[in-house]
Amino acid sequence: MKRNLIVLGLAALAFTSCKQFKKGEGDLQYIIHEDKDGATIKEGDFLSLKVTQKTEEDSVMYESAAFDRPALLVQQKPAFKGDLYSAIGMLSEGDSATFKINLDSMQTKMGMPKPTNTKGKYLLFSIRVDKVIPKGKMNDQQMQAKVETYMKGETEKAKNKEAGIISNYISSNDLKPTVTASGLNYVVTQQGSGAKPAVGDTVEVNYTGKFITGKNKVFDTSVKEVAEKEKMFDPMRPYKPIKVAAGTNGTIPGFDEALLLLNKGAKATVLIPSKLGYGAQGSQVIGPYTPLLFELEVVNVIKQTPGSAPAGLPQIPAQPPVTK
Repeated sequence: MKRNLIVLGLAALAFTSCKQFKKGEGDLQYIIHEDKDGATIKEGDFLSLKVTQKTEEDSVMYESAAFDRPALLVQQKPAFKGDLYSAIGMLSEGDSATFKINLDSMQTKMGMPKPTNTKGKYLLFSIRVDKVIPKGKMNDQQMQAKVETYMKGETEKAKNKEAGIISNYISSNDLKPTVTASGLNYVVTQQGSGAKPAVGDTVEVNYTGKFITGKNKVFDTSVKEVAEKEKMFDPMRPYKPIKVAAGTNGTIPGFDEALLLLNKGAKATVLIPSKLGYGAQGSQVIGPYTPLLFELEVVNVIKQTPGSAPAGLPQIPAQPPVTK
């Protein structure tokens, strides 16, 4: 038994030692988890990456998997020895690694403010390279055409997957939604009272928007407690119900339609297909053909006074903030 314990102990020690960070150029530190054959990434190459960015205290600042969408970038010339581009330049397609990037260097040489949620010296980036389109000897026009062809293929894949994603989410969460003629799915989780809004009535509503793929990550919310829990609280933002003129096309179609279905006090889970959301184009944060889920609570319905203008029309979300 003792001999077995010794063997296990040596094996654990060997495993730990092989996971130690190595010294790179500048103050870069790295661990290569997977090293595939292939040319290393060069300046001008187009990249599709899975990325997780953390503090040394293990607080997640960004995670592409949470949005079920890769990080896309063009490899740049390093701003300083040991920056993130230096790190990425060590990799090839299929590789994965974790890097430590010096925060002081990022601040002094790139003008990036230090995160307020860390006392550490480094930011940690875990990266997996899913796709590389090498620039090689292509001119900019040729390279752009190559990238556009790739992106069209990825968009088509997303389009073909969407219906299955929605169906799987409904079944795996045992939802029994009402489906409208447009394809909106909704479940009333708390009944309200009074009449439903008419077109032009002002609805005061709390909302939380989530992705149903990835890790069901919240991308926007009007609720302070949710923002704090999701570590996306912005002290400069007022967290309170928003006012929206119902049925006036002032927001994405699925959200607009949902407001007309709920009366004061009602709460609902609303599943919005991309055709009623951001469609084939997506947005900065939301990918093409991405279905969305909103948790809604109608706080108040203000009937429109004849002859008056409807309330202001905020886009919901006009541009979902990147999680900090």
